[in-house]
Amino acid sequence: MSWDLNVTEFLFYPPHFWFILGCLLLSAESLGAAGYLFWLGLSAWMVVLISWLLPTLGWFGLWSCFSLCGLVTVLLWYYGQQRSQHQSMPSGLNQPQQQLVGYRAILSSNLSNGIGRLQIGDSSWRVQADHVLPAGTPVVVIAIEGNTLRLQAVEHVQGPSSS
Repeated sequence: MSWDLNVTEFLFYPPHFWFILGCLLLSAESLGAAGYLFWLGLSAWMVVLISWLLPTLGWFGLWSCFSLCGLVTVLLWYYGQQRSQHQSMPSGLNQPQQQLVGYRAILSSNLSNGIGRLQIGDSSWRVQADHVLPAGTPVVVIAIEGNTLRLQAVEHVQGPSSS
């Protein structure tokens, strides 16, 4: 048995070629391609399996399989990402005021025409309610519209709290 294997023959033997291409794509993904090259590298490894199962398939057939596998895996990944983003809760990242929704307090001054100010921590907020509320009314923050807190009167609050 002769071990006179040419490097070109080794590299262009279909399973070796697709395995090396998959490794190169996965290595390139580590440089930051946002996931696309990972799926293409995985597709190249799928073609390794296809080339072992169907050794008579030519280069055109293998490139076609790679294209199809790449397209399918990238689309599945993309739609999976879209679905997970729609199912996740809205993020309050870079919106720290959203933490004030649900904050309970007692008004220290009257709201005239449903508008006034409320001291929360070291900040004074413009507040708005649907109707006039007298000082001493327990309220809860139900929404934030720009820099205005929308308030609603509640039954009972035991001092300011962020429940």
